[in-house]
Amino acid sequence: MIAQLGGQTPLGLARGLMEAGVKILGTSPDAIDLAEERGAFGEILKKNNLTAPNFGMANSYGEAAKIASEIGYPILVRPSYVLGGRGMEIVYDEETLKGFIEKATAITPNHPVLIDKFLDDAIEIDVDALFDGEELYLAGVMEHIEEAGVHSGDSACVIPSISLDKEQLKQIREATEKIAKDVGVRGLINIQFAISGSPKKLYVLEANPRASRTVPFVAKATGIALAKAAALISTGVTIVDLRKEKVLPASGDGHANGVSVKEAVLPFNRFRRIDGTGVDSVLGPEMKSTGEVMGIANNFGLAFAKSQTAAFGPLPKSGAVFISLSERDKESGWRAAREMHELGFKIYSTAGTNEFLSSKNVPSELVRKNSDPGSNQLSANDVITKGLVQLVINTPLGRGSRQDGFLIRTAAIARSVACITTIPGFKAAVAGIAALQKDEFSIKSLQEWMKS
Repeated sequence: MIAQLGGQTPLGLARGLMEAGVKILGTSPDAIDLAEERGAFGEILKKNNLTAPNFGMANSYGEAAKIASEIGYPILVRPSYVLGGRGMEIVYDEETLKGFIEKATAITPNHPVLIDKFLDDAIEIDVDALFDGEELYLAGVMEHIEEAGVHSGDSACVIPSISLDKEQLKQIREATEKIAKDVGVRGLINIQFAISGSPKKLYVLEANPRASRTVPFVAKATGIALAKAAALISTGVTIVDLRKEKVLPASGDGHANGVSVKEAVLPFNRFRRIDGTGVDSVLGPEMKSTGEVMGIANNFGLAFAKSQTAAFGPLPKSGAVFISLSERDKESGWRAAREMHELGFKIYSTAGTNEFLSSKNVPSELVRKNSDPGSNQLSANDVITKGLVQLVINTPLGRGSRQDGFLIRTAAIARSVACITTIPGFKAAVAGIAALQKDEFSIKSLQEWMKS
């Protein structure tokens, strides 16, 4: 039996199946445990001079507060033994931590809370690779468009990377090979990395000795049947053999023809709370997507625009945009706002954002917050519900969302207006709109892309 192609659940069943007499092909249950157990995996990283974010486990608020003070805020906290980031949260202060511990304890009373140092403003990287015990085939290095902290299943990603240099790609390949070798992988492995700090440093977030949700995307972007290759390696076929049989390229690693963007499908208009109200569209560490789409083009802007058309609807080529940025996002977001103005868009903004944009010589029309006293001035929700804007940019403040932001985002969803909640997503949308203004979509089949 091959366990590595069924996601996370078969990995948990592998040892029991082996003990029941079932032969597990490919990566062994012992290797699976080595990658899954934090202490043992930490030793592999230490042996290879690889770095992971500091972490700890706590059984009480007191323990959690102590670990948090040692690691330093912000931190990523989650109940143990959950999938899809369920119950996971980015915590910026002790008061928020206390509330999370009370909630998390109710969810998993018999398991500790896991605490990791959160790498703020990091670039997150997903790697899919094949290993046969001797040779590594690096199938794809995907750069997440959203920053670290957004669940990998909800973040758009691009292959090839748009910001990593050759040295960083070399470090990623070397780290992937060391981990695959010492874990004992035979077949597919997925590793999530982050690049953060000044100077930039590579961190290992986690390793999964199995096929990840990105394998179909990488297979289509590079034209390589990765599941077939992994199955053959699991039966003892080597990468050298697969190169000879033309299952893998004759030499080198995976290569994408054109630029491919994977986008998560997030049908917030179909989600409802228990009381019937809409749900918030803020992206975070808890996975919310229900599917994925893919856009391919000759450049990132068009590929991203195609992915948005498939997932949510086309990006606007003209019109107006509403922008409301949290305090921490103003400095990193104003240049994208300026580009929107240069692309011909009218900008509406709330007081804080309006003042900041004005200081950078970016013109915008002031609208009042929904919570401000009523007047003849348009509110943030007015410009959305009256159809005055074609795009909404609203980044949340700190933990969760304030009521104003929540109302803005739910109004956008109700009107089917694209709503972006991260600065990297905003910048990608600007690139997409700029590309659309210059060029129309051209459609080619996957087979045509592989031949180009």
